Amino acid sequence: MNVENNSELIRRIGELKREKNAVILAHYYTTPEVQAVADFLGDSLALSVQAQSVDARIILFAGVHFMAETAKVLCPEKKVLIPCPEAGCSLAESCDAREFAAFKAKYPGHKVVSYVNTTVEVKALTDICCTSSNALKVVESLPADQPLIFAPDRNLGSYIQKLTGRRNMVLWDGACHVHEEFSLERLLTLKREHPAAKVVVHPECRAYIVEVADYVGSTAGILDYCGRSDAREFIVVTEAGILAEMRKRYPEKRFIPAPPDDETCGCNNCKYMKMVTLENILECLEKESPEIVLDEEVRRAAERSIRNMIAIR
Repeated sequence: MNVENNSELIRRIGELKREKNAVILAHYYTTPEVQAVADFLGDSLALSVQAQSVDARIILFAGVHFMAETAKVLCPEKKVLIPCPEAGCSLAESCDAREFAAFKAKYPGHKVVSYVNTTVEVKALTDICCTSSNALKVVESLPADQPLIFAPDRNLGSYIQKLTGRRNMVLWDGACHVHEEFSLERLLTLKREHPAAKVVVHPECRAYIVEVADYVGSTAGILDYCGRSDAREFIVVTEAGILAEMRKRYPEKRFIPAPPDDETCGCNNCKYMKMVTLENILECLEKESPEIVLDEEVRRAAERSIRNMIAIR
């Protein structure tokens, strides 16, 4: 890392934010230097809620494409920028809107619950969105006898299905490449090496990983748990970007990233989140581009499903 160059980038980004009345929303999975220039840092639910209340002309979303789309859905009057439009999401991309519409048509009478990790077009086909923070509340808010389609994450869907005991829930077969790749064998080795450590797991992981967890929850939930727990060590089974915020909040505690199956990797990283850099944030603010532009009919349909989620927080 070029500290001097980064300092100049950070200074210029700060100037442009003030000049242009812009705010930066950043996800926990972005790099530490990107998190450092954010006005608001959070998981997908917190940032979705924050987007609608910010007092700014411009929202720059330091995250992946579906997150910036969500901000634009909730804030159609604001200019929403994304510094790297190529930063996609393997989970969102696993659920094509046309294919999902055909899948939905096979299950008349089913309400659709979709994770926010979806395109705006899939959200437009959805009755109510959810995040890993509130998926259980969302599903439990619907009558027990109401048949459901849950998309796109099969692992989160299976986890919620197990917690609720709902048999009338059909799962779309999608997954996040990061959370799919954790190695049970290597995780168990870490547990033996650190017997006092608590294992914290994101529910997008496979069921056999979730089963060895001391705590299962969203990124925000995991952060809160680590603060409440008396443990001094934690094995972290989610995207490694969260480690920066963990170490910042709880410097007296130790956080150990769980490894993926690929032994050449030290930890699991989302390649898309890491595509957001200080350089492309600066360029994005300078040019006020790339901008998120949505079809208004699709935006309105997607907004309904997101606001239905926010209403039951």
